[in-house]
Amino acid sequence: MDRLQDKEGDMMIPDRCTFCHGTLKEGKSQFIARVGDEVIVIRDVPAFVCEQCQEAYYSADISEKIDEVMKDAHSGKLCARPLAAGEIELKVW
Repeated sequence: MDRLQDKEGDMMIPDRCTFCHGTLKEGKSQFIARVGDEVIVIRDVPAFVCEQCQEAYYSADISEKIDEVMKDAHSGKLCARPLAAGEIELKVW
């Protein structure tokens, strides 16, 4: 599989999505993760995004920045505003 270098040239990113084989384009994405009972949403994250399934691929630089935010979230140092959200439980009979 061919790979693309990010702008810094330090990470190889696939030129096709590893899930659906769609084409990747530079864009923005949301990073969503659960930390305990809270959900962390980082909006407008620069990424290479699949045109078909919207899977996001991050450069090494962006991944490091996400890691820093997540470390703060896990340690309780992150001060964020609450988001209105709901959870739905799937009941299977």
